[in-house]
Amino acid sequence: MADELRPSTISEAAADPAVTAGRPEDPHLLVHPATGAPAPYQPEFHGYPETFHGRRVSWVAVITIMVGFLIGGLALVFGPTWWLFWTAAAIAAVGGLLALAVNIFDDWY
Repeated sequence: MADELRPSTISEAAADPAVTAGRPEDPHLLVHPATGAPAPYQPEFHGYPETFHGRRVSWVAVITIMVGFLIGGLALVFGPTWWLFWTAAAIAAVGGLLALAVNIFDDWY
């Protein structure tokens, strides 16, 4: 019983052949064969998920918005040049509409 209170890690428990041998299919029924105490559940590792960085059309929309903000900011800093600022605001708005049109929020993992 004193052995149950010693510090340990999950990797030590997974390496213990008494814990991993004869595991039932239902993880709620896992018990240590020697003590009858519940054994730690170790989920199966199925690999890392495939990386997904979004669609190209979504990146075009994001870059369009960023270019509009950059030009608009520069128009305010080096001016203010209002016609360039409003042109940049229109470019950013077009990028936002493009993002909505291509349903950019579906690119979430």
